[in-house]
Amino acid sequence: MTTELYWLILTIFLTSILWLPYIVKRLAEHGPLTALWDPDGETWTEAPWAKRLMSAHANAVENLVIFAPLVIIAHILGISTELTQLAAVLYFFSRLAHAILFTLRTPILRIISFAAGVIAQMIMIFTLLGWIN
Repeated sequence: MTTELYWLILTIFLTSILWLPYIVKRLAEHGPLTALWDPDGETWTEAPWAKRLMSAHANAVENLVIFAPLVIIAHILGISTELTQLAAVLYFFSRLAHAILFTLRTPILRIISFAAGVIAQMIMIFTLLGWIN
């Protein structure tokens, strides 16, 4: 397994569990029966941190749709360089930091962590296009 695929799997795992804290909070607020018996999806959390984590999770999903295919294309093409490996590691930690910083309401650092993820995406794109090695 390439380094890029390894970190992509960790990023997918991270994205797949980001919802857990805010769902647990929702269950605690509404009680399990009300929260689970919600055919219209109308039980919301009142905790600001949980709302921010929900937004961070949605943002992680949106950006994973961009990053995952890039790693898969690189794998199919047999492209794995120190720079693409660095991009995969950077992407994972930038998404982890973004989720934490967004939840903790840390605006400037949140934007920096988001930008780091975008830089990782650009590194992958530019490498796949042959613009950088």
